[in-house]
Amino acid sequence: MSFTELLAQPGVVEESHVRGTFGFLAYHGGPVERVTTMIASRAAADANATFYGIDQPSERPLHLPSTRYSPDESPTFRAVLEHVDVVCTIHGYGRDMDKQHVLLGGRNRELAEHVADELRPRIPERFPVITDLEAIPKELRGVHSKNPANLPSGGGVQIELPPALRWNWDNRSWADAPGLQPTAPVQAMIDGLAAAARSWTRPGPTTSDN
Repeated sequence: MSFTELLAQPGVVEESHVRGTFGFLAYHGGPVERVTTMIASRAAADANATFYGIDQPSERPLHLPSTRYSPDESPTFRAVLEHVDVVCTIHGYGRDMDKQHVLLGGRNRELAEHVADELRPRIPERFPVITDLEAIPKELRGVHSKNPANLPSGGGVQIELPPALRWNWDNRSWADAPGLQPTAPVQAMIDGLAAAARSWTRPGPTTSDN
């Protein structure tokens, strides 16, 4: 399925809030990669940053590879990418609740280190923040030239969050379940990402494909 076809599906909602030139994307949001919309949208609002997200019906969510999300197929997405200098794309990986690592891929490695510096003091130590691309599984590195994390002028960071961080252990459900407030780790992610957006002052370099 193409991005155009996904957007044409009944119940699919494309949302954007254009604010500052730092952006947060959650195009695998809603029921596809749970809690990513909550984190991206709230971090963007707290930092006066730009947000772009896609929500899908819970009964039939579709997971398109990141490289299929082309700005040529969505005027809204294109407008966001042309407005921002850099982005953080928020994703969730894995179904194994033993997975703990927060993985920071993408081509802008200076921004990755900057984000990591804001996250590490805030999120629990049981969720190590990894910025070494060689330590990140190849399929989660987000360095392809067509990956939305790398499309703005300054590139960006692909952030992969483990299921254990996105889970509400007290309620035995995802942390974005209706009626629930963000858990402490989720709120720490929101706070750290917002702080990174507020304190980022330059687009930073990009690197070649890995």
